[in-house]
Amino acid sequence: MTIPSLKGAALRGPESHPRAYEPVVLILTIALSVLGALIGLHLVTTLGISANTSVIGALIAMLVGRVPARKLREMRSVHRQNLVQSAISGATFAAANSLLVPIGVPFVLGRPDLVWPMLLGAGIGLFVDSLVLYRVFDSKLFPARSTWPPGVAAAETIVAGDEGGRKAVVLGIGGLVGFLGSFVKIAGNALPVSAAGVALIGNIWALGMFGVGLGVNQYGQEWFDVDLNEMYIPHGFMVGAGLVALIQAVVLLARRQQEKAEDERAEREERDGRTAVGAQTAEAMRPTVDENGLRRALAHGYVLFVFGALVVALTGGILGDLSVIELIGWCLLAGFAALVHQLIVGLAAMHSGWFPAFAVTLIFMVLGLVIGIPTVPLALFVAYISATGPAFADMGYDLKAGWILRQGGTPYRLVERAGRKQQYIAQLVGFAVALAVVAVTWKSYFEGGEIPPVSKVYADTVAGGLTDTSTLTNILIWAVPGALIQFIGGPERQMGVLLATGLLILTPYACWFVLGALAFRIIWARVRGPEAASGELNLIGSGLIAGGSLTDVSRVVKG
Repeated sequence: MTIPSLKGAALRGPESHPRAYEPVVLILTIALSVLGALIGLHLVTTLGISANTSVIGALIAMLVGRVPARKLREMRSVHRQNLVQSAISGATFAAANSLLVPIGVPFVLGRPDLVWPMLLGAGIGLFVDSLVLYRVFDSKLFPARSTWPPGVAAAETIVAGDEGGRKAVVLGIGGLVGFLGSFVKIAGNALPVSAAGVALIGNIWALGMFGVGLGVNQYGQEWFDVDLNEMYIPHGFMVGAGLVALIQAVVLLARRQQEKAEDERAEREERDGRTAVGAQTAEAMRPTVDENGLRRALAHGYVLFVFGALVVALTGGILGDLSVIELIGWCLLAGFAALVHQLIVGLAAMHSGWFPAFAVTLIFMVLGLVIGIPTVPLALFVAYISATGPAFADMGYDLKAGWILRQGGTPYRLVERAGRKQQYIAQLVGFAVALAVVAVTWKSYFEGGEIPPVSKVYADTVAGGLTDTSTLTNILIWAVPGALIQFIGGPERQMGVLLATGLLILTPYACWFVLGALAFRIIWARVRGPEAASGELNLIGSGLIAGGSLTDVSRVVKG
């Protein structure tokens, strides 16, 4: 498999896993979370993007572990490195996507007085987002054995740093290619080398549809003389696919414990390399969260999201724009939209490594415009929804990395749950640091004109209103093929959601990297055999992803 040595073999019982609040771990976690938050804020305000900084955190933790001091040598533990990389990554996405983007919406709308209420609401949304993921990770809806590409890359980096040898060389070569390749530009656009890395790791069916979507998005106007985004075709696909994905999730929640056929299918998928990325033991293939736990987590998440929406409504003073009945409906709808948003974003991220948070938020914004929600309540509605999703997806990546590293621990399920809890605590520290950094710095960013571009899009669209009544019609028409493709692919492949994700993301030339890597992957599997090819391609793909993330972070220095 991907990582033949079981790094969790040294873990004997849940108490043996390192703690997130150990002095060295906690100090390093806080320091790197500040760094991660600042990196995220810089990138999202200057380039409109965020970067996965988990590899940066892992590398720094490795370096600290090699300092000849007794306490610092504790950081040589791959599990402590996993805690630190989880925190810095969480702080980066939390500061940029979950906090600064939402509070930028009321500021651009000319209501700076609503920034603090929105920051409070976004903070609640962020913490609920992470809580739900913590409770649903490794369920049948969000299985740990699925792809989560950046998580695989982080785990491979940590293991390569620990073991060295051929694995480190192959990963290093892949990282160098990913790093240098991302600086190469065609027609002013950097090559998306990390897209090839994702395709070497992820689900072939899902990523095939993702590549097709990317290609149609890039060349649609040239080939068909149609502006897909102007006609809201990608959004229609996502609405249809998202609704079917939601129904599939409900069906999953309604089912009882699955019979042996489910496990046999999972084992077949592991053998043919389509899923089960990083699974090294039969025990790791079985979910640690059953349907009852999944059902409770989503129900509690909805209640908490509604509570967060109520806090935003009351502190934001929108009762003056809505009646009591309308306010209750606003809160219930905001809670539902937040939950659905995180699920769709999470499913896309799990398979592709990309999460279409902007596009899915835009869909709910159009729904709000159609319903006729007034301007200020709609702005807060959109901002609150946008606070969910990114932290959910990023935490999934980090828990995937920990899941790979903890395999071999005994008793496995207790060790896995204990380690996952410590990662969650580390993430909470990172989120708290991110919230503090944003609270201190947002005013200087906004007054200096450094506002996330996506915040401007949300605010301008809300202020402009829905001027073209054909928008809703187009969305409904194109929802039909999106729904059909999602239904045909089933909940395991998420083909409809991934096709819509590709249609919504404009990353020039990414389609060629994704489809080319998939073709190479198929050929290489025939040449080397599925098992050997899987291990080699996972290493190379992880290196490409890690190198691409280093390129994104390096732009901070360049900027």
